[in-house]
Amino acid sequence: MASIITPNLPEAAALLGCAEAQSEAQMRSQGRELSAAGAQAVLMKDGHLGGESCPDWLIAPNDEVCFPAARIATRHTDGTGCTLSAALTALRPQCTDWEEPVAKAKAWLLLAITEAERLEVGHGIGPVHHFHQWW
Repeated sequence: MASIITPNLPEAAALLGCAEAQSEAQMRSQGRELSAAGAQAVLMKDGHLGGESCPDWLIAPNDEVCFPAARIATRHTDGTGCTLSAALTALRPQCTDWEEPVAKAKAWLLLAITEAERLEVGHGIGPVHHFHQWW
């Protein structure tokens, strides 16, 4: 019933009842399995593999698109998944497919993560800077 699901690697493993992906190839394979189970599109989020890059994969029945990004060294990542999903929800009605809103949402989120240091709130894992464009 979902137009898109946006699991990170532990969430995808839980949905499939399998081990967490340990490589980008396994991540894509799990995305295909979730797509075959009925989701119109799956955005597999690679925040947990480690390494210098952090590619996300949009998996649809007839297409797979990589959205590469450099991993940002920060402790301010609280809410990144929810923030990305909310941005996709807001952007999707303006677009004809999932590729455009994913690209726009990821670009905005990367800046929100990068600019999070400016918030100076709390201790430990902090939030992303949702209002980085205006403040």
